[in-house]
Amino acid sequence: MAGSRTFTMIKPDAVEANHIGHILAKITDAGFRIVAMKFTRLSRKDAEIFYAVHKERPFFGELVDYMISGPIVAAILEKDNAVADFRELIGATDPSEAAEGTIRKLYAESKAKNAVHGSDSDENAAIESAFHFSGREEVG
Repeated sequence: MAGSRTFTMIKPDAVEANHIGHILAKITDAGFRIVAMKFTRLSRKDAEIFYAVHKERPFFGELVDYMISGPIVAAILEKDNAVADFRELIGATDPSEAAEGTIRKLYAESKAKNAVHGSDSDENAAIESAFHFSGREEVG
């Protein structure tokens, strides 16, 4: 039986620092199955749409600039309790507050350059996954 799904992006800072393999290993070692994945780059328009929930926040422009500054790895992950388990695996947004062994504690540079995105709800996981992948790109 298939588990629930979540969406993640390995962000430009972690891609540039060559952490893709390490992060993917942490994800799969934690029992997640990758059902879709791509190495891509967000356009400014796509980043603005993806992060529209933050449009009125003072950091929106900086966030968009950062997310288009380099390539990303987008992926759909599957596991029982995927959203909550992945949020636990990645750790707090601020790596200085993240638990030992979490992805952000190990690979994030700062609160702004925090290595990975993880969906915060099942609903957002579905929306974010559909934004980046068509159904035919999912293998599971």
